[in-house]
Amino acid sequence: MLRASLAALEDYGEDDGVRVLAVSPMIRSAPVGPSLRRYANAAALVESEWAPEELLRVLKRIEHAFGRRSRGQRWRARVLDLDIVLWSGGIHASRNLAIPHRLFRTRDFVLGPAATIAPDWRDPVTGLCLRHLKPRLTTSRPLPR
Repeated sequence: MLRASLAALEDYGEDDGVRVLAVSPMIRSAPVGPSLRRYANAAALVESEWAPEELLRVLKRIEHAFGRRSRGQRWRARVLDLDIVLWSGGIHASRNLAIPHRLFRTRDFVLGPAATIAPDWRDPVTGLCLRHLKPRLTTSRPLPR
């Protein structure tokens, strides 16, 4: 499913110059929320001339083509979930999209794959590289006084 969705993205943007530059290894993860199924996760580094809102529209069309429906319970099982986590323009905020993704720093299933393909990519909010954010998920810290 993940490979097919990346191929769909490249096919969709073939004339507009969308290119997949790198793809992380796939990992399996437990669900967030009430879903009972495990998920396959990966990260991709893509290059595009599209603005973030345009790219998001394309990602939503691809999700829909793969069978995702946007109605129903939040966090339920879904066929495909494509997100824009970071982009070279730094911070982006609109009604439909927030970059960086607001929860990416707390999710190993996002940071792990992303750090394998872009370890030096910086979070524009914290200034930390992905390779520095990843260990923070598992490193124990003293409790605040």
